[in-house]
Amino acid sequence: MNRLKRFFRKLFSLNFYFTLFTIGEIIIALVIARLISSAFGIDLNDSPFTYFFICAVFVGAGLAILINSFFLKPIGKLCESMKQVSGGDFSIRLNENSKIKEIGELNRSFNAMTEELGQTEVLQSDFVSNVSHEIKTPLNAIEGYATLLQDSDCTEEEKRRYTEKILFNTRRLSDLVGNVLILSKLESGAVDVSEKTFRLDEQIRESLMLLEPKWVEKDIEFDVDLDEIIFTGDKNLLCHVWNNLIGNAVKFSPSGGLVTLRLEDRPDRVTFSISDCGPGIGETAKKHIFDKFYQEDNSHKQEGNGLGLSLVKRILDMSEDKIQVENLPDAGCKFTVTLKKR
Repeated sequence: MNRLKRFFRKLFSLNFYFTLFTIGEIIIALVIARLISSAFGIDLNDSPFTYFFICAVFVGAGLAILINSFFLKPIGKLCESMKQVSGGDFSIRLNENSKIKEIGELNRSFNAMTEELGQTEVLQSDFVSNVSHEIKTPLNAIEGYATLLQDSDCTEEEKRRYTEKILFNTRRLSDLVGNVLILSKLESGAVDVSEKTFRLDEQIRESLMLLEPKWVEKDIEFDVDLDEIIFTGDKNLLCHVWNNLIGNAVKFSPSGGLVTLRLEDRPDRVTFSISDCGPGIGETAKKHIFDKFYQEDNSHKQEGNGLGLSLVKRILDMSEDKIQVENLPDAGCKFTVTLKKR
């Protein structure tokens, strides 16, 4: 039954209908010739009109063959390729050097689509793999320290240390899950942007105070100069931007280091910059620093999951704002966020 369906599907293809159209065209031409012969008394067997008609038929057949070769075959190839793509094969590519401009452009668009789909599939696969790995690491740590706590010979100091490790990895796991959920919503467009008017400088100060335990522990000093700015935007999403940028500056600055924060009010935009005195960012890392799970400095790998800057970039892209990074002449790096005034 399936073979019969496939046979009829191939039989009644575009080529079949085009052939029928060509035959019909010839029959109509014959009928018209007979009508002309009857109306004007022209003998078709002994007339230049006969040779003209025969030439017209052959020219029409030739044109039909050319149209079939240049138009119908590429369309058939495209249809077959689209079936392969729907089956999950994103490696298929079509010839872009067609003599017909429109066919070439159509094939180029198809190739661009399959390439993008292939990259998306790889990114999704890598994302799932990285998330699984990042979740497994703190879970293993929690399980290990919980097992050690069950040892009746543990001293009170050991129990306290094991409990701190469990809490640390629990917070790390919670941050990871939270970032993954927010990033997933942003990329799927499931986040409802809720714009509010608020004091932007106060929000940045709140983020700074929220991270106080981290910078107090490293004895980090701050040079803060924030203009008083009334801003309209998504307050909750921007909070993630400041938390991640300040948190990174603290993380990569050495103990006793200096972090500089500036917020400037300009006629058409707001500029926020944060500078640290850490090791800076390599030229290769600059190209990937906003990629998911990318971490250049493995010495700080246990303190994060490589999603913070990716989340920052996605939030700013959604509102068509910008973020730039540069290394400072002496040491450290500087992130600059530019927000458009609404």
